Amino acid sequence: MLRQLFTVSFFVFLIMATDVFTCASANPPKGEDKAGETKESAKAPAGEVKGPIILTSKTLLSDNNARTALFEGSVVAKTENMTLYSDKMLVYYAEGTGNVTKIVAEGSVKLVKKDLVVTSKVAHYFADEEKIIFTGEPKAVQKGDIVTGTKMTYWMKEDRSFVENSRVLLENKKGK
Repeated sequence: MLRQLFTVSFFVFLIMATDVFTCASANPPKGEDKAGETKESAKAPAGEVKGPIILTSKTLLSDNNARTALFEGSVVAKTENMTLYSDKMLVYYAEGTGNVTKIVAEGSVKLVKKDLVVTSKVAHYFADEEKIIFTGEPKAVQKGDIVTGTKMTYWMKEDRSFVENSRVLLENKKGK
């Protein structure tokens, strides 16, 4: 039991340690603003994942041999610039580093990033490409505009998307 507790704690530490050096600090070093951004990081693409990934859920089942962790029940994966919600989330991590390589989120999936909200039944996140694929009635809402389709692919680093079988409803902003 103690070994299992250590394994879970170690895994959570590894997830939290991912990109931990990009977190904000209360007293930023010279040349940084209060958000901990240097001039170079301030120019980082809008969709890029920043800071550690903090995962919470009702239950966690880890498998060190398969290098996976299954989070179930009110799952929340939060970074400095976005939050991903789902009923169930399977996280794959690299051997040795513990860095997250892939996440499969299922059931009431919701991504919130600034003024963008994307919902679907399933989402696949690929860390190497910083890409999320939404399936199962995906819907994106941003500043009143709504995009739906059968499959949405969002490249976070480039803040770019591709929607299959799209339907777009643009809010009439005239007079506002």
